[in-house]
Amino acid sequence: MELWNVRNVPNQLINLSMHLPVNPPILPMLAKRVGELPPGANWIFEPKWDGFRALVFRDRDEILLQSRDEKSLNRYFPELLEPIRSQLPAHCVVDGEIVIVKDDALDFDALQLRIHPAASRVKLLSQEIPASIVLFDILAEGDRDVRGMAFRDRRRILESLISSAAPPIHVTPITSELGVAQDWFRRFEGAGLDGVIAKPASGTYESNKRVMLKIKHERECDCVVAGFRWHKKGERTAVGSLLLGLFDDSGTLQHVGVCASFTDKKRRELVEFLAPYRQNALAAHPWKAWAEQEATGGDAEHRMPGGQSRWSGGKDLSWEPLRPELVVEVAYDHMQGNRFRHTAQFRRWRTDKKPSDCTYDQLEVVAPEELAVIFAGGR
Repeated sequence: MELWNVRNVPNQLINLSMHLPVNPPILPMLAKRVGELPPGANWIFEPKWDGFRALVFRDRDEILLQSRDEKSLNRYFPELLEPIRSQLPAHCVVDGEIVIVKDDALDFDALQLRIHPAASRVKLLSQEIPASIVLFDILAEGDRDVRGMAFRDRRRILESLISSAAPPIHVTPITSELGVAQDWFRRFEGAGLDGVIAKPASGTYESNKRVMLKIKHERECDCVVAGFRWHKKGERTAVGSLLLGLFDDSGTLQHVGVCASFTDKKRRELVEFLAPYRQNALAAHPWKAWAEQEATGGDAEHRMPGGQSRWSGGKDLSWEPLRPELVVEVAYDHMQGNRFRHTAQFRRWRTDKKPSDCTYDQLEVVAPEELAVIFAGGR
């Protein structure tokens, strides 16, 4: 996933003098999204893990966990350093995903809590809810740069080097059978996996190139539009995102996320379209208390849907309330707790739907799949 919440951590820049065939920092290989699993015999499929992407560099005692945006993650996951030192080869570079498993499912919220400025807090969390790392590729082994080798051959090298690895180090399962990959796509979502990755079996490792394919879950949902944020460009002439809400069992409108990704033309049109709904919007707004806290500089932790935090990276999260009368249909991949895990995508306005119809009941409930089925051997 995109490691958006460590992009603005200035003290975690990489400053190492490693002597490996592939030295940091480098960018990982990426994937482009497609609608379905590709047919044919030249693909190798893997579960898509929902965590922090990490390139692992080891040069004897020197270890670096490098994030997708070329920063060090070492201080945030101290519990992984010794297992890497004891189980990985003395000179290697591998690619993987840092995850946290809680209650038999991946817990991305717990993972986010690790990006904390206080070392004492990180240490406590690393002991209470330790992380794991799932490896799925290798870039270098010993004095060999293996990025130019076919993925099927790199995978064999990876398996041979860490065949006896124990938790918290894991190797992702793979299959070349389309039917098995389709089964993974259906069954393992309940355990928090994002979908399935398809890699060309003969493909080389290409940094920062979208040569892999990712197939993710997508569903539709009707939401109340209760506010919006201005686009960062345009000086209040373009809408950046719509703030979405769903009613819970008690009738409270909960903020569940945003939808965005509009064209520039659509952003400008939305300003005019939403203008009537801004009139007297705050008078009886269900999020009035949050807006008032924001205006008076209240506790950011309790401000919703606006408010700065260590996750926001300095972004302006102030918002404009709208009378909660509009209903929009959005596409989303899956829920994380009671919120959309990623930004939802605008589909259409639903003038035929009442806001009161926008409840959590419409969401598809995915039965949890025992993560141990593919995450064998412990956490």
